[in-house]
Amino acid sequence: MKINGERFYLWRAVDHEGEVLECFVTKRRNKAEAKNFIIKTMRKYGSPKIITTDKLASYGVAFREIGVVDRQLCGGRANNRCENSHLPFRRRERATQKFKSCAMLQKFTSYHAQIYNHFNHERHLESRQSFKQKRSVALMEWFQICAS
Repeated sequence: MKINGERFYLWRAVDHEGEVLECFVTKRRNKAEAKNFIIKTMRKYGSPKIITTDKLASYGVAFREIGVVDRQLCGGRANNRCENSHLPFRRRERATQKFKSCAMLQKFTSYHAQIYNHFNHERHLESRQSFKQKRSVALMEWFQICAS
């Protein structure tokens, strides 16, 4: 992502259901930043069985230092869930016409993830009636949160 002409990187942890667990904005995309993000996420959510990543070399080095290199999975279509979780965020980013600071990007991503997770129901896995019922419950909760 570009903010005032400078490139920033958005790190996101997504679980097996597609819910965004953690968002982290950094200036670099190197071993130290990868290690910080992985440790921060693992402290909060525990150690996963499988960690799916893209083929960035800094992930492998960071995983070796942490000691979870045997859990990394990359290549093929394994990364699709992670990449598809970026789509609604990218749509929203285009609508807001860029970010002015790194802090605003971090704040926006954390709020966006929480709201997206609240309304993201696996539509293709359930019946229309069940989906509508879950959606109306989510909307009622949202209206109660906004009213208070």
